[in-house]
Amino acid sequence: MATLSTPDSALQGGVTLAAAAAGSTAPGRSAAHSYGQILRSSVLIGGSSLLEIAIGIVRTKANALLLGPAGFGLMGLYLSILNLAQSVAGMGVNSSGVRQIAAAVGSGDSGRIARTTVVLRRASVGLGLLGGVLLIVLARPISRLSFGSYEFAGPVALLSLAVLFRVVSDGQRALIQGLRRLDDLATITVVGGAIGTVASVALVWALRERGVVLTLVAINAATLLLSWRLSRQVKVERPQLTTAQVGQEVGALLQLGFAFLASGMLTMGAAYAIRIVIVREVSLTAAGLYQSAWTLAGLYVGFVLRAMGADFYPRLTAAIRDRGECNRLVNEQAEVSLLLAGPGIIATLAFAPLVVTLFYSSAFQQAVEVLRWIVLGATLQVITWPIGYIVVAEGRQGIFFLIELAYTVAYLALGFGLVRALGIDGAGVAFFISYLFHCLLVYPVVRRLTGFRWSAVNLRLGIASLGAIGLVFCSYYVLPFWASTTLGCLAVLLSSLHSARALARLVSADRVPDRVRRWLAWLPFAPRRANGGGQ
Repeated sequence: MATLSTPDSALQGGVTLAAAAAGSTAPGRSAAHSYGQILRSSVLIGGSSLLEIAIGIVRTKANALLLGPAGFGLMGLYLSILNLAQSVAGMGVNSSGVRQIAAAVGSGDSGRIARTTVVLRRASVGLGLLGGVLLIVLARPISRLSFGSYEFAGPVALLSLAVLFRVVSDGQRALIQGLRRLDDLATITVVGGAIGTVASVALVWALRERGVVLTLVAINAATLLLSWRLSRQVKVERPQLTTAQVGQEVGALLQLGFAFLASGMLTMGAAYAIRIVIVREVSLTAAGLYQSAWTLAGLYVGFVLRAMGADFYPRLTAAIRDRGECNRLVNEQAEVSLLLAGPGIIATLAFAPLVVTLFYSSAFQQAVEVLRWIVLGATLQVITWPIGYIVVAEGRQGIFFLIELAYTVAYLALGFGLVRALGIDGAGVAFFISYLFHCLLVYPVVRRLTGFRWSAVNLRLGIASLGAIGLVFCSYYVLPFWASTTLGCLAVLLSSLHSARALARLVSADRVPDRVRRWLAWLPFAPRRANGGGQ
């Protein structure tokens, strides 16, 4: 079976690496190979995400029991401040860095790979330091804006360490992702999550609410140590950089990075603003309930989106000039993503009360309703993200920014109005409606850029998936609880069997990871080994 991770020996000089990566995305590869590659990356990154979820259950459950809804709301506000500060400090270099590394690898130019790698590393350190200092300087006004007093200025200033660690770590992860070293990305996810969980639970247990900020610092420190160590295993020639070359590389990173920066500021700023509205209009406890629902909604769908960003984005960037290949990759990625995400989304809707109690406690039951609405919005994310990556891979930063701006304006306008009218449930409804608007906005844009259109298979799959999800969602409003739960269980079973059958038919056994093939071996529709063996 072909592997996407590249051994260190192939990284010496970068030439072998470039050839291998270019070959993996070359037009003309069989559909079975492409589906197998998508499935392997989804299983590898998704599997690590599932382990991260299991680890996160422990961390979330412990923090919820120790902090309660109000303390969890406090953590959500600190996390929003950290995300917004990291978005500003990072200047979008983590995302633009992935594209620049992937493009350099696709060119086969070892010198370009080396230059981009060195500049990316240095830029991430410099931006991290600058962002940390900036947060310290602005700690008092941020505390006043977020909490209504200067009392929290000290903890906000302490978040500067988390900002530094995250920005530097993101730079290292961008390098690893651009090279498509998926095994290393999985290691960072699982091991970093485990270390962060131990530190988080210990600090919150010892210090309660005073340990929340230290928890965020500890988690990001663990990720930094791992990402730095693994990125240093990437050996490239040390280039002799002239001032002009440095300026050219930094300019390329920042030009596209600025669009990512603006998008990140809009997204994180909107999340921050919605939480402030909930605190002001409802309560800090309500903000904790919303944060708990937001976290849960992203757990399962997150593994699909993370796998998409880890492998699909670099592959799409390398193939973006070939319109036919580009559109084929997007349709294939969307098909696999829907098949993987559908059963989990339906299960979350069907068992929302149980899931909330399991992850948190019975005190969080008021989060069930908003969780269901956020999950609907997350479903649309699974559909929109593959086609949205076309705009990013094309490097159309202006279009990318305008799309994100339109989405953010819609989200904020809906959020402000619906939170006042419906409480925290209004925030979930606003997320769903704004992402529906986002879907309707992105499709005609990418259709114009590359002539993209959904395949007949994806149209049928999308209608069936959205129909099942909508049916389960609506059943809880029109049917008795026992009837809606029974319907949900049946939908989970049928969607799981359909997804397993469809995925098994997409790829030959030679392209399915060994562990997954063993799991599926008992099924009557298990993938068969192609004649002649694998490629």
